[in-house]
Amino acid sequence: MHIDLTGRIALVTGGSKGLGLATAIRFAAAGADVAIVARNPDTLDTALRQIRATARGRVAAFACDVARAGDILAAHAGIVAQLGQVDILVNNAGSHRSGVFEDTSDAVWQEDIDLKLMAPIRFARLVLPAMKERRWGRIINGLNIYAKAPKAGMTPTCVTRAAAMALSKALAGEGAPFNVLVNGLVVGVIDGDQLHRHYLKEGPGRSYDAFLAASASRLGIPLGRVGRAEEFANLACFLASDAASYITGAAINIDGGLCPVV
Repeated sequence: MHIDLTGRIALVTGGSKGLGLATAIRFAAAGADVAIVARNPDTLDTALRQIRATARGRVAAFACDVARAGDILAAHAGIVAQLGQVDILVNNAGSHRSGVFEDTSDAVWQEDIDLKLMAPIRFARLVLPAMKERRWGRIINGLNIYAKAPKAGMTPTCVTRAAAMALSKALAGEGAPFNVLVNGLVVGVIDGDQLHRHYLKEGPGRSYDAFLAASASRLGIPLGRVGRAEEFANLACFLASDAASYITGAAINIDGGLCPVV
């Protein structure tokens, strides 16, 4: 299926690495003007070069800690000034926060809430009015399978991702009369920055490919492998396009069959 996003302006958070970078590359290759935000200016510069290699539209990057309300306001203002009003928002920034409930402090809870719940809320609040006015918009919230299937020892992530899934559904209802479609992508294990950091932390006594294969086997992923960032990006690109014009309020699993909840 050929997807053309020419004339659309997309914002991808956490866009300098992993799933966010793959999504930004896919959007830009499909013709969208793309803005990425991330905390590290160095990784942003590297990402810009990768995106521009196949981009058909304009590309911009903004340093932004999405856990900080002031950074979000400044980044959004810069994007509007440089590219225009955002048509497509992908809330991808996040982390894999684990922790036993009684060991999780208020500070840790607040960090996770700011990153995985308040950041999508704040970005959506900024872009939604213009989307409604133009009667076209797409908001895609990156989630993980713990939003549907909570797991012991993953309390912060389970709670914040479930809340973000509920946010997606509620926003879908509010946006539907204005052709603003809101969906969640429920991610399992996908090869990206977080998985690579886990590989380095574990100690690379084997190849990365061997690590990925062992991870898929240990977790019992039915497809027998971890996902690729490009597979996430392809689905995000579809949801951002007019080809997905009757899909809203969905939380779509992209997990190789791992999640026990559909």
